[in-house]
Amino acid sequence: MEIKRGIPVSPGVAIGPAMVLDAEGFRIPKRYVAPSAVPAEVRRLEHALDRARDETLASERVIADKLGKETGAIFGAHAQIIKDPRLSREIIALIREHHYTPEYATSQVLRRYAEIFEHAGAGTAARVSDIHDIERRILRSLLGEQREDISHLTSPVVVLAHDLTPSETADLDPHQVRGFATEAGGRTSHTAIVAGALEIPAVVGIGRFLTAVSGGDTVIIDGNRGEVIVNPDETTLAQYRHTQEEFRHFEESLVRLRDLPAETVDGTRITLLGNIEFPTEIDHCLERGAEGIGLYRTEFLYLDTHRSPTEQEHYEAYSHVVRAMAGRPVVIRTLDLGADKLAEDLDGERERNPFLGLRSIRLCLQHLDTFKTQLRAILRASTLGPVSIMFPLISTVMELRQARMIVADVMEDLDEEGIAFDRGLPIGMMIEVPSAVIMADQFARVADFFSLGTNDLIQYTLAVDRNNPSVANLFSAADPAVLRLIRMAVRAAHRHGTPLSVCGEMSAEPIYTLLLVGLGISSMSVAPHSIPEVKKIIRSIKASDAARIARKILALDNARDAVNLLRGEAHKIMPDVLT
Repeated sequence: MEIKRGIPVSPGVAIGPAMVLDAEGFRIPKRYVAPSAVPAEVRRLEHALDRARDETLASERVIADKLGKETGAIFGAHAQIIKDPRLSREIIALIREHHYTPEYATSQVLRRYAEIFEHAGAGTAARVSDIHDIERRILRSLLGEQREDISHLTSPVVVLAHDLTPSETADLDPHQVRGFATEAGGRTSHTAIVAGALEIPAVVGIGRFLTAVSGGDTVIIDGNRGEVIVNPDETTLAQYRHTQEEFRHFEESLVRLRDLPAETVDGTRITLLGNIEFPTEIDHCLERGAEGIGLYRTEFLYLDTHRSPTEQEHYEAYSHVVRAMAGRPVVIRTLDLGADKLAEDLDGERERNPFLGLRSIRLCLQHLDTFKTQLRAILRASTLGPVSIMFPLISTVMELRQARMIVADVMEDLDEEGIAFDRGLPIGMMIEVPSAVIMADQFARVADFFSLGTNDLIQYTLAVDRNNPSVANLFSAADPAVLRLIRMAVRAAHRHGTPLSVCGEMSAEPIYTLLLVGLGISSMSVAPHSIPEVKKIIRSIKASDAARIARKILALDNARDAVNLLRGEAHKIMPDVLT
């Protein structure tokens, strides 16, 4: 039995025989064509590009029908890249100047693209997988070869691969693919996004492990803990089968909680909201009893890197969600990406340290046309229901004031055009860097509400890249420094009567839900699939017990002891949730 650990990106437990996919993909040798054959080879490439583009557009339509228009947009962006004249010009130049075969020239150009994204820093990891997807599609058109088919399986399997491209992930049949695990990948990759939409248990970023697995080996994928167990012993297998059965019963019991309030045993009311990536996730939120949307990420609108979304495209995405929520609050976060994702910056200079560079609100303040386009659409949608605007990565009071001034400018423009909007819509900010916590008292005078983004707060506090497996052991929500910052932010919010919610993954984990209630958090926003479990946890505890546990945790000086204490206390309070 061998246990491998990675990044959980879609919850649940899967058990089944391994289907191991070739980790290398196409192997393209360096070959040449005769000078006289160059024109014919260029035509062959052009025909292959046309076929690849048509196939990708067909995939976009199929995936849009299956998983929603926004997920399909990933493949629309692929088609845009394939038909971009710059790509064909670069490949054709290698064929004409060096007499490379179309296959080798294609591989050279696209692998260079992938290498640029790989070394570009934060926010670009998802693009590497996208480029490999495009490369394979074009090479298939040239060679007529295909990776082992995973879209028409006839028996249940667990898929193991070095990596899965977004299109391969979207082709997975949830009825036959019980789960998947990959050596590469990160939490924010498009592959992870598609896995979440399919709700297939998945773990990515495991590192090298495929050489130790053979097709047909029994594999357990634990999408809750981020573990992959190869050839488990009988005891472990029996335990996980029992866990699966318990989880089925547990999920059935959670359905009955949908319309009940998230209220502790001793009467403390917690507002429970949903985080969404795509408008199509609204149905998941409503099915699971979300009281509103606490974090509507809008980055999906920028999947097409060849053009920025129009105001109407923004508006349609926002209005769909606001209407569907039927009077429940919707908090829309403005663009939270680095310059690498904006169409107008694709050919610009790459930043050496994007985590600390031009991104999120900083980027918006330097690209006012892009920023105002989004703000206009949000304001227009605010007439359809209770909408709030939230700015990400605010680090100084001046940034927040500047952002609010731009909202005021946009409101003035809409007024002059006779376009209606909610003049009193709340404008808030993410607290996700230490400076925002330290200055929380001052921010509370400018912001209408706070949202604690624990993922980035942990990352910036501990100087740890949360997607880097080499330092993953240092990334902990239970670190004493992180917990003290959270307590500081909560106290500042309480002093000024500023509403505060937590929207990071920390609030979706049972032991941390308990701790956050104990720290005085009264609003949480979590992924749709986590809503029922978090509600179950809240309804199983006393706020007084949670506060007592929080005091104990804050007296500790290391994350390991904090986690152990939290697990022990939480298990005593709710053994049916934590085993």
